Formats: sequence, structure tokens, C-alpha cells
Amino acid sequence: MGRGKIEIKRIENTTNRQVTFCKRRNGLLKKAYELSVLCDAEVSLIVFSSRGRLYEYANNNSIRSTIDRSKKVSSDRSNTASITEINAQYYQQESAKLRQQIQLLQNSNRHLMGEAVSNLSVKELKQLENRLERGMTRIRSKKV
Repeated sequence: MGRGKIEIKRIENTTNRQVTFCKRRNGLLKKAYELSVLCDAEVSLIVFSSRGRLYEYANNNSIRSTIDRSKKVSSDRSNTASITEINAQYYQQESAKLRQQIQLLQNSNRHLMGEAVSNLSVKELKQLENRLERGMTRIRSKKV
């Protein structure tokens, strides 16, 4: 005779509920033990009954050490996430700076090529003229 499926809901009869709790608790403790042995996993299990009794299992004999390890891993994950966020912000800022530099260099290149000079001030046009003259002088000196 096989086991039948049961509907998962609260058992109303207190005696049946207590019997089921004991059987399932023992099964759960057995599964925790099997998992720790078969998979060499660190397993801790804490169960409180409806009457407030504590049942626990730890394969390393210390539930506290497992809880501390769990907290450490959780905090490491949150620290890793915050470091990742900080890195992302840094690279976004660097990317914005580089885009701005590229834009300035492209504008400067256009000005040197004689494009988009109509919106430059007289002072900027004189600076551009001086740059072009210095460049021409360097080119002529290398040409000789």
C-alpha cells in the first residue's frame, strides 16, 4: 500500500496534529543528517513546536557557528553589492568625463578644419588662428 497525497493545511485535531508533528520532525531531522553526511554540507536545523519546545540539529555540534557563518556570508554579499554599486557609479562618472573630452576634441578638430567657426567669439578665433600658425610653422620646419 503506497502513501496517499494529503492536502497541506492545518490539522484541526490536536492529537493528530501532535502525532504528525513528531513524525515529520523526526523525518526532517533525519533528512538534515543525511544531507550533511551525503553531501558533506554544514547543516543546522531549528524547530519550535506549537508548545514552544525547541528541537535542533547541527552536524558541527554548534548551531551558533552556523548562524554566525550565515550572517557573515549575508554581510559579505551586501558588501559586495555595495562595492559593485560604487564601482558602477565610478565608471559611469569616468565615462561621462571621457564623453565630454571626446566632444571637446571633436569640436576643436572641427574648428581646426574650418568648420563650425561662425559661433566662435573674436578671442576664440584669434586663439584658433595662433594655433593654426604655430602648426603651419612646425610643418614648414620639418619640410625643409
